[in-house]
Amino acid sequence: MIAHAGLLAQRLDGCWRGVLIEGPSGCGKSDLALRLLDQGFRLIADDRVILWESGGRLFGRAPDTLRGLLEVRGLDVITVPSLPFSEVVLVVGPGEPERVPHPRRAKRLGVALPHLVISYNEASAPAKLGRALHTLYLANQRRM
Repeated sequence: MIAHAGLLAQRLDGCWRGVLIEGPSGCGKSDLALRLLDQGFRLIADDRVILWESGGRLFGRAPDTLRGLLEVRGLDVITVPSLPFSEVVLVVGPGEPERVPHPRRAKRLGVALPHLVISYNEASAPAKLGRALHTLYLANQRRM
């Protein structure tokens, strides 16, 4: 399946954990990706993500023609170091978040994942995604 989305990953305890950034054209997906790169995330894919399910987990990678490319609106399409693929552990969508949201889930290829709504243009958006990934990681560690 090809999704109109971006995928960036953060390394937590030796594993790359990916955030699938969804939304329509012009909503700020690539701008958020650029800011996430400054926070230590790594690019997997910008604009298009090839998704697949394996063993009840969701994974994503860039199409070959887009690997390592990031659109920086107003500048150009730039080349950035990227990872070949990552597991997707969180889905985010653009919008006005609730003050204290109820847990949401999103299904992609039959895999249910935590889903957050955030304002992509907020200065705190990268920090929120980093905290969300860390919180998910800690929750998974407690279950083991």
